Amino acid sequence: MADDSFDVIVIGAGPGGYVAAIRAGQLGKKVAIIERENLGGICLNWGCIPTKALLRSAEVFHLMHRAKEFGLSADALSFDLGAVVSRSRAVAKQLSGGIGHLMKKNKITVFMGVARLTKPGAVEVKTDKGVQVLSAPAIIVATGARARELPGLEADGDLVWTYRHAMVPKRMPKRLLVIGSGAIGIEFASFFNTMGTDTTVVEVMDRVLPVEDAEVSAFARKSFVKQGMKILEKTTVRKLDRSPGKVVAHLESSGTTTTQEFDTVISAVGIVGNTEDLGLEALGVKIDRTHVVTDEFCRTGVEGLYAIGDIAGGPWLAHKASHEGVMVAELIAGGHPHPIKPNSIAGCTYCHPQVASVGLTEARAKEAGHTVKVGRFPFIGNGKAIALGETEGFIKTVFDATTGELLGAHMIGAEVTELIQGYVIGRTLETTESELMETVFPHPTLSEMMHESVLDAYGRALHF
Repeated sequence: MADDSFDVIVIGAGPGGYVAAIRAGQLGKKVAIIERENLGGICLNWGCIPTKALLRSAEVFHLMHRAKEFGLSADALSFDLGAVVSRSRAVAKQLSGGIGHLMKKNKITVFMGVARLTKPGAVEVKTDKGVQVLSAPAIIVATGARARELPGLEADGDLVWTYRHAMVPKRMPKRLLVIGSGAIGIEFASFFNTMGTDTTVVEVMDRVLPVEDAEVSAFARKSFVKQGMKILEKTTVRKLDRSPGKVVAHLESSGTTTTQEFDTVISAVGIVGNTEDLGLEALGVKIDRTHVVTDEFCRTGVEGLYAIGDIAGGPWLAHKASHEGVMVAELIAGGHPHPIKPNSIAGCTYCHPQVASVGLTEARAKEAGHTVKVGRFPFIGNGKAIALGETEGFIKTVFDATTGELLGAHMIGAEVTELIQGYVIGRTLETTESELMETVFPHPTLSEMMHESVLDAYGRALHF
């Protein structure tokens, strides 16, 4: 093969693209990957990872204020915003550099530049060295997504921020408005509120974290309010009046418009797929509301062309993108992988308290025609949670009453983003309540609550 000819070309080096490239390389393919900004994409550089570093600083700061509860003392508590941000950026840089190492290890050719599909099997890439045309029988588009901006609410980097601005703040807001209470909005609200900012969250739907089970949303709202957040549900931000140092937000609820003044606004109202200027439409690829339409194996309908991750639609999660990358690489190599099951992909929100879920909510399960059995177990009933001083939260499980199928699991509380994978494995293995009841959970652990929640669904809870 010539230097511009490959077996697989991947456009985008985020958690979908770089994983697809690695797996294709492991399967013996000659692979090229094209990235216009940073290896690791948004997730490693401006999303999943650096936000967790910020939230860890907030968590430690929160615990410092609780020192007396644990028989400790900590006086004159303070923080250095610049140092908090610097740590977050260092974490992102370390991981992005690690992706570069993985590319070399798997003999993947990296092109830092802008890609465009010119015809089936051909990609034009513009780098600082000029324009080069690459060819491959299989091309994977993994260009991800960016923050949605609504008319009148556009970010300016000064008074109105997107997640990128919020990740490297030049100041600590005094009065913050967060528009949107999905995972991104609530995580930033949680961070800034914990660090002392007067925080207001506006949600157009009737509850915060609207994709979660209603009981989890209600519990989260109560907890956020207890922490000092102001939560405005069924409220729309109609416009923002900007002037030096302040923003006046026009808030509409139940037909009435009021105004409130803030010094900073974070817009977190969803994402749009990065489909522009790729040449997709010219090849016959169907785009629906900024996302590429694919089948269950991420095929676009154009021979040899695949789309994975955020550009291919929800759930918009890094781990979904990575798994799709592996699936497509194996498909290209002649394998027979299983398609992704969206209802078996966990969602995690790293606010305080944490939220995690997989599968159907109780309401969705009933809407789908299931007769359900529902179990719950509170953190206050768990010895490890009490020892940790983390008694806020609960675990909820939803079963089909006839078959015992685990339809969904929903959690709020300390470290639930780590616990949820147990139920994810259970759904993948198609376990029923019987197998889960017969599983021995270690003691003392938070995971025992998972067992108790299952037992409770069948009237057998032991410790509450």
